[in-house]
Amino acid sequence: MLNDRPCIVNLISSRNTGHPLSLQLPQLGEVFYRDQLTPEAAAKLGPSVDVLVGASNLKVPKSELDLYPNLKMVADFGVGYDGFDTAEIIRRGLRFSHTPDVLSEDTADLGLALLLDVTRRVAQGDAFIRRGDWPKKNFPLGRRLFGKKLGIAGLGRIGSVIAQRSQAFRMEVGYTSRSPKNVPWQRFPDMKALAQWCDFLIVVIPGSPETHHLVNAEVLDALGPQGYLVNIARGALVDTDALIKALKEHRIAGAALDVFEHEPHVEEGLIALDNVVLTPHQGSATVETRADMADLAMRNIRKALSGQAVITPVPGTRKD
Repeated sequence: MLNDRPCIVNLISSRNTGHPLSLQLPQLGEVFYRDQLTPEAAAKLGPSVDVLVGASNLKVPKSELDLYPNLKMVADFGVGYDGFDTAEIIRRGLRFSHTPDVLSEDTADLGLALLLDVTRRVAQGDAFIRRGDWPKKNFPLGRRLFGKKLGIAGLGRIGSVIAQRSQAFRMEVGYTSRSPKNVPWQRFPDMKALAQWCDFLIVVIPGSPETHHLVNAEVLDALGPQGYLVNIARGALVDTDALIKALKEHRIAGAALDVFEHEPHVEEGLIALDNVVLTPHQGSATVETRADMADLAMRNIRKALSGQAVITPVPGTRKD
């Protein structure tokens, strides 16, 4: 604590001056941006830090946590927490919050927007007109959504919303999950079986070492030359080299990706292809949802600073 005010280290970039959570954090205490601290300054400040704020696209390893021996809690601006050393956070008995639920609707909407884009060639059509090709060439046909089979890998919060939205397109839904759900849709035992069945495969599984490259060459071949892949989960779930090869060889029809293995770097092999749609990890990126995420993160931090249980703890972490 500094000057009787909580001390907060913010891992979210100081260059993101309009970030909704960063704008609110000074209400709670003294805020220091990690990217503005020299190693010496971080080491000196470390024992005073009460709260560490990160985001789901950031890495928070043990070496970072080691800087803050008197830390009270870690706040994740996002639903995913695979970049955080959760085992170490648990070992230290820290409160650890994230922001689930409030982003499910918008992320699901982006998943379906990507599916519509890649199947109906929306981005391709825009580029076609801007190049001046319309008077000179015929634009290729797309594929319909209604009446098709939609495979949802991971029927959690976001996957469930996607399934509900898909009913407006009269799509048949299948899914994978760790355990059966009380839903009217067919459950498949694994990713390959789901890919063999569906026309469109949307990946919404949390990232973890166990799910690394879950979508591999075998799954892509099961999806087949008329199938489309959409990934709005984590880039590491998909074997990027295998995907590029499958797209080049037209072993699948197309892909739409909001996440990438080495983001913000995107492989040139993906950028060069015209049967793939790319967006910059913007699943929750609406004004409304980011405001809701910031509000939830602030409420969690306030609870932790007052010694109370956080509202939305990361599964498996401290609840009291």
